Amino acid sequence: MGWLKKLVGAVIVLGGVGAVAGWVLSAPARLDGETLSQLGPGDAAKGKRIFYAGGCTSCHARPGAQGDARLELAGGLELKTPFGTFVPPNISQDRQDGIGAWSEEDFANAMLKGVSPSGEHLYPAFPYASYARMKLADTADLYAFMKTLPAVAGKAPDHKLSFPFNIRRGIGLWKRLYLSPEPVVALADGSPDKVLTGRYLVEGPGHCGECHTPRDFAGGVKKAEWLAGAIAAEGSGIVPNITPGGSGIKSWSEADIANYLETGFTPDFDSVGGSMVDVQRNMAQLTADDRAAIAAYLKAIPAHPNGYPARKPAS
Repeated sequence: MGWLKKLVGAVIVLGGVGAVAGWVLSAPARLDGETLSQLGPGDAAKGKRIFYAGGCTSCHARPGAQGDARLELAGGLELKTPFGTFVPPNISQDRQDGIGAWSEEDFANAMLKGVSPSGEHLYPAFPYASYARMKLADTADLYAFMKTLPAVAGKAPDHKLSFPFNIRRGIGLWKRLYLSPEPVVALADGSPDKVLTGRYLVEGPGHCGECHTPRDFAGGVKKAEWLAGAIAAEGSGIVPNITPGGSGIKSWSEADIANYLETGFTPDFDSVGGSMVDVQRNMAQLTADDRAAIAAYLKAIPAHPNGYPARKPAS
């Protein structure tokens, strides 16, 4: 039976090595000192643009808030997904319950690396997989704008997640697969500045791919089907294909897309609905040039067939 003891011993050793490797590979990674040294005082006026491009109020405003109350970022909205229920936290300037005590460096690490000030992985329901493509200066500007918003007391409820999704350490391995600052769509050399700006807004702060791109079994977006539409993370609805080859906005012109983002009306005079209501409300706060840039990018990207199963006709 000596061979059995050796086999068991080898399994134990290999298991130990695997556990150590997994622990090392899953460690939270912060921005390095050289990168952080480039952070300067942000410009709150510029940060307002990034705030609305990023749609911060859509998740972090108190549920049902309207008007100026939407700037009271108390959190509490429940996002029910196949992985469990995520609850966006209070990100107001309250020093106890929000992020008022965060430094600019803390904020940049959360946005670009998905790491909290305490060194824990943040769940990617917070779309840092897209924010990772943002410019460092824009995170500084956003931080400066956030400092102008009110402090709101009260912690949001915790996430409701079951095993293994309640183990934050495992997110480090997920990040190795899906977290990258590189653009998703490789545009041709000499592409117009308008299209490049649109790529930045859509792929970075706008995080459009988080909803409009199908996901794999691990919850990462399928970049080969970028913006091809998807089954909604919540419920069984469909998020439309917004590439030039899909059924969503295939026939729309750039002017049609820009007008929709500003007014909420389609070329057929239908109005925006569902979760896109909040998105459009945020897009309306951007400049006409920004909306035109987003439209130009959406008409320039590769066409894909719909990234979700065909719907059955209503009976």
